[in-house]
Amino acid sequence: MRTYAIGDIHGAEKPLVRLLKRLEANTSDVRFWFVGDLVNRGPASADVLRRVRSLGNQATVVLGNHDLSLLALAQRPDALDKANGSLKALLCAPDRDELLDWLRHRPLIHRDESLGWTMVHAGIPAEWDMQDAVRHAHELEAALRGSEHREFLAQLFGNTPERWHPSLSGIERLRYIANALTRQRFVQPDGGLDMAYKKTLAAAPAQLTPWFAARPRATAGERIVFGHWSALEHVAWPEHHVWGIDTGAAWGGTLTALRLDGANPELVQVDA
Repeated sequence: MRTYAIGDIHGAEKPLVRLLKRLEANTSDVRFWFVGDLVNRGPASADVLRRVRSLGNQATVVLGNHDLSLLALAQRPDALDKANGSLKALLCAPDRDELLDWLRHRPLIHRDESLGWTMVHAGIPAEWDMQDAVRHAHELEAALRGSEHREFLAQLFGNTPERWHPSLSGIERLRYIANALTRQRFVQPDGGLDMAYKKTLAAAPAQLTPWFAARPRATAGERIVFGHWSALEHVAWPEHHVWGIDTGAAWGGTLTALRLDGANPELVQVDA
């Protein structure tokens, strides 16, 4: 079966429609992995959610940081006042609760043993092997899907703690997991997440290392596809077994699909 991972859409429905048509989404022998950040910035976040949801079992979605931010925003009584213009239509949509409930139940990581690929929005900490990553993602998923998810989402965002330790507990543990899986780009010399610098590798401070180049990294031999980092200079980093497919659809770049089922990954792109 053909399997494509699709990069950050950010509310850009028209490029998504063109890409799905090019990939022959209406046939039964294709499935799609979405690396998260379906919403925000672009003009049609609600329509993107509807279209991806309508794919049913053809689609697997992992949550990105903008998806989590939307879920947190939607719990606030002043959500419409705080929302940027690209999200107001979604928050006012008649099916908003149905769409947000569907989004809240998406996973944080997806692993396909038969394909030998893992999908995550941002990255995986160097200390975690793949079993660790899946287990910790499940911790966060349980909190998002639980009866107290509103209170949890209100506390989720922040840049600390920077370092992982198995003894972390409560909201600090879950915040680290969320930041690691949906927000990280660079790590500091001590392995801590650097949440400040967001631009290119070429201009990065010398002490920072992209998460996938950290050594030793417990998932170094695993093939990983991720999004989140539109300023990354390349898509393929085969020496690290990673592919970063956020190619700036939110900024007028391209929307990228990466075919995963062949002997070698293949790119399909449409202008955004």
